[in-house]
Amino acid sequence: MFNPATPLHYLDHVMDKLDLILLMSVNPGFGGQKFIAEALAKLRIVRQRIDASGRDIRLEIDGGVKVDNIAEIARAGADTFVAGSAIYSTKDYKATIDAMRAELAKVKS
Repeated sequence: MFNPATPLHYLDHVMDKLDLILLMSVNPGFGGQKFIAEALAKLRIVRQRIDASGRDIRLEIDGGVKVDNIAEIARAGADTFVAGSAIYSTKDYKATIDAMRAELAKVKS
């Protein structure tokens, strides 16, 4: 897990042992925080490193993932998403998840 301030060079020593890399796009502690936009640059860098490694490593993002930014996050390289309050703060969980999936479908097509 990489907190927003954790440097990515730590990957140099462990990428050959990983099957998932988790980037936090908020500072851990409580739900409902705003997505830190600088996480997009980190996602792009890590996605390039994963692709260059040839390894099958998932790239997960956690924090501030919502319907209105999930597509941009996917375009930056994430393939696994954690959304808590973006779903649980709505009245219709299924509709919110369906909307997220629809946004992701736009990226894949």
